[in-house]
Amino acid sequence: MAATEQGAEPSDPHIDTSLLAIPDGSYDVTAVRPIDGLSFFTTDDPAMPSYRVIANNRQPVALRDLMIAPVRSGYIGDSHARPDPALTPRSGAEAVPGVRSTVVYLPVRDGVARARVYRPVGLEGPHPVVLYVHGGGFTVGSCDDTDYITRRIARDAQVIVVSTDYRLAPEHPFPTPLDDVADVYEWLCTSAGALGGRTDVGVVAAGDSAGSNFAAALPLVAARRGLRAPRAVVMLGAFVDFAQERWDSFQRLAPRGIVYDSAFFGFIRSAYLPTTAWDDPLASPLEADLTGYPPTFLTAGTHDPIVDSAKAFAERLASAGVEVEGYWPEGMPHGYYFFPDVQSPEGDIVFDLLRDFLARPGR
Repeated sequence: MAATEQGAEPSDPHIDTSLLAIPDGSYDVTAVRPIDGLSFFTTDDPAMPSYRVIANNRQPVALRDLMIAPVRSGYIGDSHARPDPALTPRSGAEAVPGVRSTVVYLPVRDGVARARVYRPVGLEGPHPVVLYVHGGGFTVGSCDDTDYITRRIARDAQVIVVSTDYRLAPEHPFPTPLDDVADVYEWLCTSAGALGGRTDVGVVAAGDSAGSNFAAALPLVAARRGLRAPRAVVMLGAFVDFAQERWDSFQRLAPRGIVYDSAFFGFIRSAYLPTTAWDDPLASPLEADLTGYPPTFLTAGTHDPIVDSAKAFAERLASAGVEVEGYWPEGMPHGYYFFPDVQSPEGDIVFDLLRDFLARPGR
C-alpha cells in the first residue's frame, strides 16, 4: 500500500490526490537513512581485518559518517534540552495564518522527493508557482525547517510555493542534491497544474543559504536540459561561491562566526564537493556565464561571512544586463530572515521587498 504522512493538515483540494502518497514500488529518496550508501565493504576485501578492528573501537567506521551526526543533531538543537519558552518563536502556521500546507511526493530520478505545497486559503484557480529549496549547508535540514519563510512568501505574494526536500551530503554529494531539485523543477514546468499551479508563466526558483545555491544553479541546469528558464531567481543568504577564502568578508567574519563559520564551511564543502572543482559553475554560479540570466533578488547581511561573494554576484549580473535587486542589511548575520517575532525590522523588510519584486510585471 502506498505510504502517506501521518498527522498532516487536510490536503489541498486543488492537488492531484495521486501525489499525496508514495507510489507503490517507489520510495522517498530524500528521507535520511542511517546507513551511508558510500560506506560499504565486501566480505572478501583484503583490508577487512583492519576494518573490523576499527569497527570494534568506533561506530560508525567512516569519519564522514562520524562527523555528520553531531552536525545534524546540533542543527536542530538536540543537545539543548530546555530552551527558554520566551525565546521560542511561533510556528509558521501561528505566525502566518491563512495558508494551507500539504505534503506531496514528486517524481525524481530513483523515486520521489517529499515536498510541501503552500497555498493561501481562498486563493482559487491556477496561480504562479515558486519552487523553494531549504538551506542547511547541503548536509542537514528539510522543507519543514523553512515553514515560516514559505508560508510568508505564499501569503505575501499570493502564489503557490512548492518547498522541496533533496538528498543530503555527505551520503549524496554533488550533483545528486542539485539533480533532485532540478528534477522537481522540470516536473513543475509541465505538471504544476496537478498542484493547482500555472505552467504558462514559468516557475520562480528560490531558496535560502544552500538552497539559494541550487536556485542560482537552476537557470544553468535548465539551459543544459533545454527547459524553460525560471522566470525569476530569489536568493536569501545568497551562496554562490565555494572559494570563499578569497573574500574579505569571509576572512574577517568566518573564523568567529556564530550562525555561519569557517569550520562549518570547510565541512560542508568537503561533504558536498568531495571530488568536484570548487569553480564548477553548477556549484559556484558566480563562475557561470550569466548572459540571459533571469531577473534576480538576493540578500545577505553585512555580518554574513559570504556577503562579499553575494555582492560580487549581483555586480556580475548587472554587468551582464540582468535585472537585479540586492538588499544588504547592516549588522545582520546569515539567516537573519529565518524567524518570526525577532525584534529587528530587517526580517520584515526583506519579505516586503521580495513581495514587491515578485509583483512586478512579468513575474
